[in-house]
Amino acid sequence: TMATVIASQAVISGVFSLTRQAVQLGFLPRSRILHTSSHEIGQIYIPSVNWILLAATAALVVGFKRSTNLASAYGIAISVTMIITTLLAFIVSRHVWKWRLSAALAVTGAFLAADLAFFGANSVKVIDGGWFPLVAAAIVAMIFTTWKKGRDILGALQQEESLPLTQFIKEAVEGGISRVPGTAVFLSGTAGTTPSALLHNLKHNKVLHQQNVFVTVLTEDIPRVADAERFMVEAIGPDFHQVKVRYGFMEDPDIPDIVAKMATGGFKFASSPTRLTYILSDNSLVTTHRGRLSPWRLSLFSFLYRNALRPTAYFRLPDNQVIEIGRQIRL
Repeated sequence: TMATVIASQAVISGVFSLTRQAVQLGFLPRSRILHTSSHEIGQIYIPSVNWILLAATAALVVGFKRSTNLASAYGIAISVTMIITTLLAFIVSRHVWKWRLSAALAVTGAFLAADLAFFGANSVKVIDGGWFPLVAAAIVAMIFTTWKKGRDILGALQQEESLPLTQFIKEAVEGGISRVPGTAVFLSGTAGTTPSALLHNLKHNKVLHQQNVFVTVLTEDIPRVADAERFMVEAIGPDFHQVKVRYGFMEDPDIPDIVAKMATGGFKFASSPTRLTYILSDNSLVTTHRGRLSPWRLSLFSFLYRNALRPTAYFRLPDNQVIEIGRQIRL
């Protein structure tokens, strides 16, 4: 029992860490992440994942009844994990360590032969309980791919309707649009395109802020990004700035912290953080079953989209400085 408790803590911590990485890489919707330590960045707690683990564990105990009945499930899980680890090691040896193909194949082949032997021995136990980790993995993969594909489709639809930012700035400067004091910060998923929140704000309110900042958050395929490479600010027009912020998949976005660093760096539009207005898009999906996603995947994506963490909380924006402008998107 003590060994099980110790192992479960490793599993729980691993699931929290992998979930955060999946969110950062775009394979899961935004989730509420709590940091349990002020010294160690990796110590986190994700309430929603913890409740899912509780339900899954309870269902597992009720379903299998005895720990001995889990032997088949455990064997399949371990042998498949060994195969996946060996294949990932091959990728690392080729692309990170720069091994020759012959050397990488030789080393990988030796380990893979043993891994496949273990998997073959355990494959006869699939019916006796080994099916469980395979089904669990299939469900996770289904969620990952559905969210990724749905986000890609959503991004393509928004890209079709978007206006190049350079064109908007040119028209705004030449068009004599009324300007109001203050700085507006727009979060944009793609740099160089005009955020829909800006277009709708201009359409309905007929004004533009004196200073306009477009922030794009990029998640890199590395754990952490050095502070010196955290953000880049580019002047793209009179009183218009494009800010590209980079994070690793082990880091959490913090836009106010970036604003504070820009103020330290001498950017005047960031000198009064409390006077910034964050204008975000609050889109709602209208499912039309146009064939972009199968009906069941469309329903799953809509469910995940509705339950994703709000951008205000995810990017740690001050609640009293945020304006959300919504519209409907037909998917």
